[in-house]
Amino acid sequence: MLEQRILGRTGLAVSALSLGGLFVSKAGGPFESARQAVHRAVARGINYIDTAPMYLDSEEVLGRILKEIEAPIILSTKLGARPQPFDPRDTAALLASFEESCRLLGRDVIDILMIHEPDRPRQFAWWDDMLAARGPVMDVLDRLKGEGRVRFFGLGGTTAYDMARLCETGRFDVLLTAFNSSLLWREAWHELLPAAAAAGMGVVSGSPLQQGALARVWRDEVETAPWLSKPRREQFRALYALVDEVGIPLPELAIRFLLSEQRITTILMGARSAAEVDANADAVARGPLPDALLARLEDIAAMVPFRPHDEPFALPFGRPYAGTPAAGPV
Repeated sequence: MLEQRILGRTGLAVSALSLGGLFVSKAGGPFESARQAVHRAVARGINYIDTAPMYLDSEEVLGRILKEIEAPIILSTKLGARPQPFDPRDTAALLASFEESCRLLGRDVIDILMIHEPDRPRQFAWWDDMLAARGPVMDVLDRLKGEGRVRFFGLGGTTAYDMARLCETGRFDVLLTAFNSSLLWREAWHELLPAAAAAGMGVVSGSPLQQGALARVWRDEVETAPWLSKPRREQFRALYALVDEVGIPLPELAIRFLLSEQRITTILMGARSAAEVDANADAVARGPLPDALLARLEDIAAMVPFRPHDEPFALPFGRPYAGTPAAGPV
């Protein structure tokens, strides 16, 4: 069975590998494939599943599958994106969204309720006072926790610095961070992971393979992609040379790198099938990387310590590229 770690001050023991709900939806393929992936994950010892209203029909799919599973599952979902147009200051709509999540998931109580992308105040007016984490959404969270409907509060976002400020408020128990805590993208190490650790928060690392950028060796595209900056191109060349040398598949290297960071409690995989669950679980079973290899990866990561200004947020390896969106007003 997989190693379990304590999810910060929640005291919950969660598997070091967990299951993300985005691809356990129609985004990942047929229902039967999702069903097999979830059942296989539970069989391998995975006991934490994350989903969200904005993950297409993920909550509905998981609700159908979890009815078949007797093993205890720690479940997180989120506030955000529902109904459209979304208004995080509409208390009635936030409560209705929560009740809809419970209905779809077949749960009366949600273990961890996260605010989805609370680090985007320009798009969503989440906060009266962000530095104190005050606003209608926190009133809703406090109400639900007081009623026994929610056990713990979480943050689920993609930026490293706004999120660090929210961690410092001490109002949250769990952090889900994505796109800034992976093999090559290390922005979370500067402030976010230290802030979460200081607050006693459990940390869930999402998108360990950067939505496919680290899922395989993209050697030809690294040499030809017009959207790849020179330093990032050179960094990928160095990484691929190391992969060739050590003989560890790139996705395994990426997952075991995160497993080696003790401030990260669990790694959230986006598995689409039972075979992908097995591949990721097998990687975790091989344990953390040796210190010497971690040091070499540190040198490669240091080649691009911060994301280049116009780099696409998710590198579109293997996908059509329509151009990088222009920056907004300065």
